[in-house]
Amino acid sequence: MAAIEPWHIKGELMLSCNCTVFCPCVISLGKHPPTEGHCQTWGGVRIDDGAYGDTDLSGLNMGLIIEIPGMMSRGKWTAGVYVSEEADVYQVKALTKIMSGKARGTTHLLSILVASFLGVHQKPITYENDGDVRRFKIPKIIDGEIRPIRSSTPDGHTTVENSQYWIAPRIIVAEATRSKFRDFGRNWDFAGHSAEICELDWKGP
Repeated sequence: MAAIEPWHIKGELMLSCNCTVFCPCVISLGKHPPTEGHCQTWGGVRIDDGAYGDTDLSGLNMGLIIEIPGMMSRGKWTAGVYVSEEADVYQVKALTKIMSGKARGTTHLLSILVASFLGVHQKPITYENDGDVRRFKIPKIIDGEIRPIRSSTPDGHTTVENSQYWIAPRIIVAEATRSKFRDFGRNWDFAGHSAEICELDWKGP
């Protein structure tokens, strides 16, 4: 078996799901079911600084699709990954190891909870910051825009702090203003539903 290289990903994740109010999985750490009883979600990842061993991952984007039949902690997830079309073969292999959980570390739980992996697919991916608004696009697959929920302080955001949530300890509570996904036989539209923004600091093994 090939050795697992040290790796890290720093950047940002935006996520849109079918929950009608803010996702209870974040607070309950997967011990409470999603608001609709099941989870359907897509996410976008911007890698500002990343590497797997000697393979540089900085500047790449990723897209994610996840379906969970009930409580997050009970598993049986279905998941798929999209990677920037400009990624080379070594970068794709590295991100496949990381996002399948095989590189251990922060994403290791994916190797435990995902029962059906839809693979890694290279596509043109755009992740855009426009002030507080985040936009994510994979042509003909994902068209998303989310914006933070305002807090009681001027120009502030509603946040969850010091969480044990696997994605990040600090989560900006957001809402999808546009959220469409079409692929793998799915046709979702989650505009007006729960969303979140997280600063990423993933690492392994």
